[in-house]
Amino acid sequence: MEIIPIHLTGDVNANSNIANLILASIKNEGQQLSNNDVLVVAHKIISKSEGKMIDLTSVRPSKRAINIAKKHGKDSRITETILRESKRIVKMKRGIIITETKHGFVCANAGVDKSNVHGDFVALLPENPDRSAERIRQTIRRQTGKNVAVIISDTFGRPFREGQVNVAIGVSGMKPIKDYRGSNDMFGNKLRVSEIAVADEIASAAELVMGKTNHVPIAIIRGLAYENKKGSAKELIRDRNYDLFR
Repeated sequence: MEIIPIHLTGDVNANSNIANLILASIKNEGQQLSNNDVLVVAHKIISKSEGKMIDLTSVRPSKRAINIAKKHGKDSRITETILRESKRIVKMKRGIIITETKHGFVCANAGVDKSNVHGDFVALLPENPDRSAERIRQTIRRQTGKNVAVIISDTFGRPFREGQVNVAIGVSGMKPIKDYRGSNDMFGNKLRVSEIAVADEIASAAELVMGKTNHVPIAIIRGLAYENKKGSAKELIRDRNYDLFR
């Protein structure tokens, strides 16, 4: 399996055609896509291209946001943006705000992010990451004739583990979970609960070459066998009734 880093060619703004920009960046690296590649794209460039940026100077914090910000040492404008992007607050402690986003993701700050953003702006998560991934995939198929899978990634923390990893928040062209339930292990024992989040594993593997400061928001994963179906990141969200932490 290969993990190929792709540096971005040009700036991204709300008028950018992100699929064309990705293809131009791949060509500029002297690379080309092959059938069954997986293209991993950092959500930040998707958010920028879709205009999911908030100018903090335009945000008027609510009383609730101001109170939370004072208690947890936050910028009240960012806190207000977090509240607007959340369905509910899951936990607030020691300056950390864990929320459930409108998409159903449970993560810090509802995905509101100031890193790698110019000026007094913050980036939000894409409105519909699955749809964004599908648009990129379809454009690539039309322009190159190649059938690839697309994953949009973001960085999430993990309960009981230090450090963050990249996970899939948008998926198109592959099943995000490999289900081993009902099959036998190497000793003949029937597997009952084994479901592997392969889309998250791919997103995390891509981060090894993408990094946070390398200006590499795109990676090509080549040589990986996966189930070529439509797929959705929603399949990775645990039902609240089975979530021990909500």
